[in-house]
Amino acid sequence: MEFTASQIAGILEGEVEGNPEIAVHKLAKIEEGEKGSLTFLANPKYTQYIYSTEASITIVNKDFIPEQTLTTTLIKVQDAYKSFSKLLAYYNQVKFNKTGIEAPVFISESASYGADFYMGAFSYLGNNVAIGNNVKIFPNVYIGDNVSIADNVIVFAGAKIYSETIIGKGCVIHSGAILGADGFGFAPDADGEYSKIPQTGNVILEENVDIGAGTTIDRATLGSTILRKGVKLDNQIQIAHNVEIGMNTVIAAQTGIAGSTKIGKNCMIGGQVGIVGHLVIGDRVKIQAQSGISRNVKNDEVLQGSPALNYGDFNKSYVHFKNLPNIVNRISDLEKKAKSD
Repeated sequence: MEFTASQIAGILEGEVEGNPEIAVHKLAKIEEGEKGSLTFLANPKYTQYIYSTEASITIVNKDFIPEQTLTTTLIKVQDAYKSFSKLLAYYNQVKFNKTGIEAPVFISESASYGADFYMGAFSYLGNNVAIGNNVKIFPNVYIGDNVSIADNVIVFAGAKIYSETIIGKGCVIHSGAILGADGFGFAPDADGEYSKIPQTGNVILEENVDIGAGTTIDRATLGSTILRKGVKLDNQIQIAHNVEIGMNTVIAAQTGIAGSTKIGKNCMIGGQVGIVGHLVIGDRVKIQAQSGISRNVKNDEVLQGSPALNYGDFNKSYVHFKNLPNIVNRISDLEKKAKSD
C-alpha cells in the first residue's frame, strides 16, 4: 500500500511542507528512516535525526522550525505523536480489511454472520454462533456452539473460543488465546482422588477488550467470568473461573488471578503478579511486577513484594533487607564482645 504526502495530510488534517506527491509504503523510526518510509518526530531528544533521516515523509508538530536543510517532506500537525498513532490505527484498519470466506472452512447451518465478514481457511463456526458486522476471523480459529460476537471484532489465527462465550464490540483476541476453557474445579474424595466439578458458566468480554497472545480465560463454574469494558490483557495471562475485572484495568504478561477474585476499575497490574482467590481488589490499585497478593486491597493502594506491602513500606524494608548481613555481623560482634567482658 502506498500513500502520498497529500493523502496522509488529508487523513491527519495536517499541512505539507515539501513534495505533496512523494509516496511512502512503510513505517520507520526516525533514526532508521529510509527512502519510501514514513516517520515522526515528537520527542525533542530525537530532533537531531530529522536532519539526517532518509525517510521520505516526517510528521512533526506545527511549531517545529528546522534549523538546517531537510531532505524529508514534512507534514505539520497539532500533535505529532497522536497523529502518528491515528495513522497506525488507520493503517491497521486497511491492513485487516479482509472480506470473504476462504476454503476450506466449516460453518454450521445454524450459524449467522453480518456484512463485511472475513473467515480464514481451516476455521470453524459451531451451532447457533451469531456474528455481527465487520468481524475478521483469521485462519485456524475455533468458535464453539452458541458463541456471540458483536461488531468490529478481530480474532487472530489459532485462537480458541469455547461454547457460550459472549464477545462485545471492538474486541481484539490475539493468536493462541483460549476463552472459555473449564475452570480448575475438582473436589477430593475420601480416598484422596479428585472428582471434576462441572463448569457450566461462560466468559463475557464487554466492549473494546484486548486479549494478548497465549492468554487463557476460564469459564465460570456457575454464572460468568467477566472482563468489563476497556480491559487490556497482555500475553500469557491466566484468568481463573468466576473472576471479574473492572473497566479499563490493564494487566501485564504472566500474571495469574485465582478463582472468584474481583478486581476494580482503572487498576494497573505488573508482570508475573500472583493474586489468590476470593479477594476483592479496589479501584485504581497499582501492583508492581512479581508481587504476591493474598489479602483484600483498598482503593488507590500501591503494592509491591510477596506477600505484598505498601509500596513505600516495601522500599524502606528493602533497605534493611540489603543491610541484613552487615546487621547480623554487627550483632555477632557485640555478642562476642559481651561474652569476653
